[in-house]
Amino acid sequence: MDMGGRPLSPHLQVYKPQLTSILSILHRMTGVALAGGTLLLVWWLIAAATGPAAFNTVQMVIGSWIGRLCLFGWSFALFYHLCNGIRHMFWDMGKGFELPTVAASGWAVVIISFTLTGIAWVWGYMSMGAF
Repeated sequence: MDMGGRPLSPHLQVYKPQLTSILSILHRMTGVALAGGTLLLVWWLIAAATGPAAFNTVQMVIGSWIGRLCLFGWSFALFYHLCNGIRHMFWDMGKGFELPTVAASGWAVVIISFTLTGIAWVWGYMSMGAF
């Protein structure tokens, strides 16, 4: 049945992006990123158990700029998913549904996630003596 090129139901192209929709999409994306980063972690663990040659290969990949970028993204995904999960836990208890609170908690999740990611990376580099 031809609907004249219109979507059968409203979809993303119909709605103006709002903070809540962007954060919802980001939550899904960070969930996928966590799965991918976990595969990287499993590769690293298997390589560590396999021997020096395999471990050195993984360390070379992870130590490259693209590997570190992936690790940075994975750590941000971890902190974002954690913070947003806490936010959802409050929603599950019926708290924080007022529009100003939704916006404030959304921005808080983003800011805290970036802050925790930065702290973790600075702490990591400091513990290696890089700073």
